[in-house]
Formats: sequence, C-alpha cells, structure tokens
Amino acid sequence: MRAGGTLLTVLAIAGAPVLALLALAVTGSATPLGAAIAIGLTLLVAIALALLWARDLEVLSETVRRLDEHQPIAETPALPGLERVGREIERLSRRLAERSAMMQRLRRADEAIVERLPDPLIVLAADRSVRRANSAAQAAFGADMAAVLRHPALRGAIDRAFTQGAAQGATQGTNQRMVQGTVQTAELSLPAPVARELLATVVPMDPPLADGGHIVVVLSDRSRERAVERMRADFAANASHELRTPLASLMGFIETLRGPAADDPPAQQRFLGIMAEQAARMNRLIDDLLSLSRIELVEHQAPADRIDLAELLRGLADGFEPRLAEHRVTLDLALAAGLPPVLGDADQLAQVAQNLLDNAVKYGREGGAVRLAAEPAAGPRWPTRPGVVVTVADQGHGIPREHLPRLTERFYRVDTGRSRAVGGTGLGLAIVKHIVNRHRGQLAIDSEEGVGTTVSVWLPTV
Repeated sequence: MRAGGTLLTVLAIAGAPVLALLALAVTGSATPLGAAIAIGLTLLVAIALALLWARDLEVLSETVRRLDEHQPIAETPALPGLERVGREIERLSRRLAERSAMMQRLRRADEAIVERLPDPLIVLAADRSVRRANSAAQAAFGADMAAVLRHPALRGAIDRAFTQGAAQGATQGTNQRMVQGTVQTAELSLPAPVARELLATVVPMDPPLADGGHIVVVLSDRSRERAVERMRADFAANASHELRTPLASLMGFIETLRGPAADDPPAQQRFLGIMAEQAARMNRLIDDLLSLSRIELVEHQAPADRIDLAELLRGLADGFEPRLAEHRVTLDLALAAGLPPVLGDADQLAQVAQNLLDNAVKYGREGGAVRLAAEPAAGPRWPTRPGVVVTVADQGHGIPREHLPRLTERFYRVDTGRSRAVGGTGLGLAIVKHIVNRHRGQLAIDSEEGVGTTVSVWLPTV
C-alpha cells in the first residue's frame, strides 16, 4: 500500500511534465537526448518529493498517535504546508487536553460536593438502578438502601418524575430534552432499625449526569423535628398528668400548715417530711421526662464511639455500693474475659445499666443478691452478627406474664403503690428501651413469679 501510494504520488507530480516533454520530442521541438535528460530529472525530482511527502504523512500520523497517548512529539514534517498542519494539530491537542483536564477537575469537584453533602443522596440510572450513593447515604441505610427505594411513597415519586419528564419531552418533540420543573417530593416513615421520618426530594437531571444518572434522590431526615413536636405534646400531657397528684398533696399540706397545724410543731415536722418526699418525687419525674426527651431527639442517630463495656460496668458497680449496702443486697459481677468494645454512647450505656440495677435493688428481695453479667452473645435469641449481652437479674417477687409486654411503656406500673413507695417514676424501662433502640440493640425481659426478673440487653460490637 505504501509503495502504491508513492507511485501514485510520483505520477501525479511528474505525469504532466513527462507527457509534455515526450510531445516536444515527437514533434521535433526538442532533441531526443534533451527530452530524455529532462524526463529523467523530472522523475527524480518527483520521486524525491513523493518520498518526502510519504515521510511527512508518517510523521503526522505518529504525531497524532503520540498526542493521543500524551507523549512528546518526536519530529515535525519537512514540507512547509504539512509542517503548519502539524503545528495546528499540536495546538489543537493542547487545547483539547486543557479542556479535558478542566472537565476532570469539574467532575472531581462535583463528586466531592456530592460526597460531602450531609444529607443522603442517591443517583439512579434510567433503569432505576443505583448509579451512585454518597457516604451519608451509605452510613444511613447501608444494605437497606434497596428497601428504602422500594418504599411505596418514594417509588411513586420516582415514577412520577420519570413519567412526567417523558411526557413533557414528547409534547415538545422526540429530540427535545426532558424539561426541568418535575421535582417530586414524598414523606417516608421507616420503622426499622429505628423509627425515622424522611423527606424525599426526587430531581430529574437533564441532561443526564456524566455517570449516566437520570434521577437524584435527596433524603432529608426530619426525625429530630418530628421528635421535638411530639416531645412538646408528650411532655405537657405527661407532666400535667403525673404532677397533678404530688402538687395536690403539696397544696393540701401547705393549706394545713397555714391553718390547723400552724401552732402544731410535731404535725409541721411530719407534714414537711411528706412535702419533701413529694417534691423529690416531682424532681425525679421531671428529670426522667427530660432525660427521655433528650434521648428521643437523637434516637435516629446511631452512636459511633468505641466503648470498653467491662470497664464501664466495673466503675458503675463500684459507685453502686452505697445503694447495695442500704438495702443489704450483694452484687455478683460476672464479666467475661476479653469482651470486645461496643459502638455506643458511654453516658447512655451507663444510664441503661444504672436503671436496670436500680430496679433490681428496689424491686428485688432485701438481703438477696443481684447479678450483673456481660458476655459475648450466643444462641438463636440474638442476632447472628457479633454482639455482647448485658444481663441484670434479681431475686424479687417476679412479674406476672401478662404485664411483660407493657413494661417499657411510659408510666406503666405493675404495682402503682409499691412503685411510688420506692421512688419509681414509671419511666426507667422506657428510657432503657429508647437508648437500646438508638444503639441498634435488643431488649428482653424474662420473669418468673416467686423467682425473680432478668433483663437482658444485646449490643452490637465493633
């Protein structure tokens, strides 16, 4: 092919002059010897030019290949015209390389912005498959992302975005792009692994993103706002209901002290003692209500600190000695060796153990024993993924079976009189339940009348 191209180039250059010289020799206008010499020189020049042309074309081809592979140019064409073409190719290549580099920088900036957005963001392809998900989406949903996208409300919003965009594009011609302005929203309630309320914004992209994404789904967590609204309503309702009795008692005793008992010091001392108990009860109640409200505000956000559970439980057991001595209760602390760390909030986990120990001491048998144990989870009762089970067992009267499912409800008491007599607010196990939910754990309560009650908490390990 190369030899054939060179021959054609020679013919193109020397064909006309050679024919003209032959015509001159035939007509006698030129001597045969002179015509032959002229024809030879013409052919030599044509061959030289053809070879130089072929060589410059090879140089241009190699230049394009090297520029495509981002390699330096080895040589330039010799012919003036092709030399200019080579320079223009090099200049054009540099501009394209600069534009490509700029596009790469913009794409990296786009990816960095999407990745660092605080709200979960999911990019869907035209077939509704997940093209990309930022770190917030991976942290919030992980393996449950497909289930979230199948939520009826979100799936409906995605379908509407695709359908309306396609319909608007069709009304403006098959070559028109999908018209913007078909943003869809939906409210989602996710019950597991912990109750969350999300606002989904579905945005169709026209033109599609560089990675082929046609739909962007932004999931904004509204759990905190909803929790604040519920907290205000619940706090007002619960506080007004539970504080009514102690407040009535205080008002009655104040009236008595100001009236019939105004000059009765023994009665005054007795009434003041009762008033102090009622005031302490209200204080405990308000503290527990505020604690429960604070936990509910962050229940949808799983903690991520590494907690040495064995060290935490040992410290708690040491601090509980005065209460144990007061009720003449012994504590059996059984912590398995080499307990792995758990992901959690140290203060909240301490509150869980403290509430469970407090219940075991208050409702257990005076002079008996309370067992606090922690060991790696095993058995079909607990999840298959690694975890630790914390157990608190007492030797109390036990709880009838029909009451067990309701023990974690707010203000639910098996024996109201006894609970108030020992200073219970009815919120301890509700607080435990919400903390365990925040830690993505599990709570189990077992009890046998006449034997005692065992409360177990499963927590995932790191």
